[in-house]
Amino acid sequence: MSDEKRLAEAEAIRRKLIPLDDYRSLLNGAELVSDWQLVDQSMIDTFADATRDHQFIHTDPERALAETPFGGTIAHGFLTLSLLSVLAFDALPGVNGTRMGVNYGFDKVRFMSPVKSGNRVRGKFKLVGLTARRVSVQSAWAVIIEIEGAATPALEAHWITLAVIDPDAA
Repeated sequence: MSDEKRLAEAEAIRRKLIPLDDYRSLLNGAELVSDWQLVDQSMIDTFADATRDHQFIHTDPERALAETPFGGTIAHGFLTLSLLSVLAFDALPGVNGTRMGVNYGFDKVRFMSPVKSGNRVRGKFKLVGLTARRVSVQSAWAVIIEIEGAATPALEAHWITLAVIDPDAA
């Protein structure tokens, strides 16, 4: 067996790849839920470094405690949004034969509540649209990122993803 085939099989096991017909059955079906993900100060600081957004509400715990209503630092909204990738990878199956997946875009994103440093978040995903083509599958997801113990989610979004597939493997 080739190394490429071994890697593809390992990825399928890890990622829960399923036949396209099974994937289609998710449309307007059950909500898929990820595991909890910790958003700690280290993650927030790393994101601040990557984006060069060092506003004190994200990076200075003492000042954020003293000068904001949040009780400490909060994650950047775009950090919370970027967690969709890891949360989705944890919760969602892919389609057999997927060569790669990419973000296609968002029709809507709303930041509902700040994620405080030390909070845990998880994603809830519902497949609400699907367009299958010979070499791709475009999926539209109604997404909520919940904050553990909070009544209001961190964000709600309508997210569109695209899986590029090998037409002979799907």
